[in-house]
Amino acid sequence: MNDLVRQHTALSDSDLEWLHLLVSEWQLLSDLSFADLVLWVPTRDGTRYVSVAQMRPNTGPTSYQDDMVGHLVPRGRRPMLDAALDEGRIVREGDPEWREEVPVRVESIPVRREGRVLGVIGRNTNLLTVRTPSRLELSYLQSASDLAQMIAAGSFPFPDQQVDMDASPRVGDGLIRLDADGVVQYASPNALSAYHRLGLAADLVGLHLGQATAELAPSKGPVDEALVKLASGWAPRETEVEGGDGVIQLRAIPLKPKGVRIGSLVLLRDVTELRRRERELMTKDATIREIHHRVKNNLQTVAALLRLQARRIDSERGRAGLEEAVRRVGSIAIVHETLSQNLDERVEFDEIADRVLTMVAEISPGAVSGRRTGRFGILAAEVATPLSMVLTEIIQNALEHGFGPGDTGAVEVSAVRGGGSRESRLLITVQDDGVGLPEGFDPHRSGNLGLQIVRTLVEGELGGGFDMQPAPGGGTRVVLDIPVDQDK
Repeated sequence: MNDLVRQHTALSDSDLEWLHLLVSEWQLLSDLSFADLVLWVPTRDGTRYVSVAQMRPNTGPTSYQDDMVGHLVPRGRRPMLDAALDEGRIVREGDPEWREEVPVRVESIPVRREGRVLGVIGRNTNLLTVRTPSRLELSYLQSASDLAQMIAAGSFPFPDQQVDMDASPRVGDGLIRLDADGVVQYASPNALSAYHRLGLAADLVGLHLGQATAELAPSKGPVDEALVKLASGWAPRETEVEGGDGVIQLRAIPLKPKGVRIGSLVLLRDVTELRRRERELMTKDATIREIHHRVKNNLQTVAALLRLQARRIDSERGRAGLEEAVRRVGSIAIVHETLSQNLDERVEFDEIADRVLTMVAEISPGAVSGRRTGRFGILAAEVATPLSMVLTEIIQNALEHGFGPGDTGAVEVSAVRGGGSRESRLLITVQDDGVGLPEGFDPHRSGNLGLQIVRTLVEGELGGGFDMQPAPGGGTRVVLDIPVDQDK
C-alpha cells in the first residue's frame, strides 16, 4: 500500500498512517457486512482511482475472485465512487451489478480524516445466497452500518488504540451488542458459550454486561469498577477475564454513528485452552531452567572437590591432571549457567567463548593475552556444550605447549558463520604466535589426551572437521569446520 499511495496519490505520511490504521481494523467491517472491501484513493491529478487495499469476508462468499489491489479506474466509470468522494456521504443507490453471473450489491463509504475525504471504501456483497436474515445476521448488518457511518464521519478507527488483529477477538469468535446503558441486546451463540464457561447460568440478553462480568470474575475486594466500565463498552479497550473454568478475551468498541454513543460492540473469544497451554509451557521452561541451574551447581561442586584434591597431591603430574579436569568441568558449567538464564535450549555462544578464553588464559605461564574476533552467534545446547570443551582444550594446549615461563604472545579465536540453503557452517580458527609444532607432528595420531578429546567431540559428536597446522610467520593454527542449523 505504501508504494501505491506514494506513486499515484498526493496523500501525506499522516494520511497514509490513517489508512494503515483503517486497514488494520476493517476485517471487522468486512465480516459484519458479509462483504468484500476495496479501498480506492483518487490519483494525484484527480482523473482516476487506484485500489490500494482489499479485504474478503470470513463470514460469507467473496464477490471478487481476482486481486483488485493496484487496479486503476478512470473517474466517471463508477459514479458511486464519485458521489461518495465529492459529497462525503455513504452511497447505496443503484441496482445490483452482475459479475460472472453473480449479483453484487455495491456501496461506497467515504474515508474521512480531520474533515477531509481521503478515499472511498467500495463495499461489495455477493447476493447469490441471499435469504431471510437470521437474528445474528441482522445484528451483524446493523453493527456494520453503524461502523460505516463512523468511518464516513472520521470517528473510526480509534487513533489512540493500536490493535493486534492476529491476537484480538474476531466477529466469528463471539459478538455481543449492547445498548447505551450497557445492557445486552444480542449475544451470539459463541459469546453465550464463553460466558457459560465463566460460570454464568442464565441468558445474557437483558443483563448489564459490565456488572455480570465483574460478578463472574473472582475479586477479593469490591467490584472492579474498571472492568464494569470496559465490559459496558464505554471506551475502546481490551482485557481478559478469568472466572469459573474459563478465560475470555474481551474487546469493546463504542458505537457513535452520529457522534453520540448509541451502544457498543463487544467481541470476545474463549482463550481458556490457549492460556492453559501457555501456563504449561511456562512451567516446563521454569523446570528446564532450574535443572540447568542445579547441573551448573553440581558441576561447580565437582570442580571444587577436584581442586581440593589437587592441593593435597604431591605429584606434579597428578596435580596438573586434576587442574585440567577442573577446567574441563568448568567449561561445561559455563554452558549450563547460560542455559539456566534462557527460555529455550539455545545460547549466545560469544559470551561463553569469551569466558572460556578468560578462564583458560589464567593458567598462562607467561604474559600471553587472548582475544576473540567475529561472531559465533546463537547455537543449540547440543552444539554449545561440546564446543565449549573443544575450545577449552585447544586454548589450553596452545598455552601449555606454545609458550614457556616469562614468554609474551597472543592467542586469537576467530569465528565466521556461513553456508548453504539447509545448513550453515561455523568456521573457527584458534591461532597463537608461540613456538609452533614439533617437526613431524601429526595431530590426528597424537596421543595427547586433550587432542583426543578434541578429535572425538569435533568429528564424532559435532560431525565437523579438525585440522592443526603451522601458522604463517610462526606459531600454530587450529581450524574447526562445524555444521550448525541455519535457523540458529
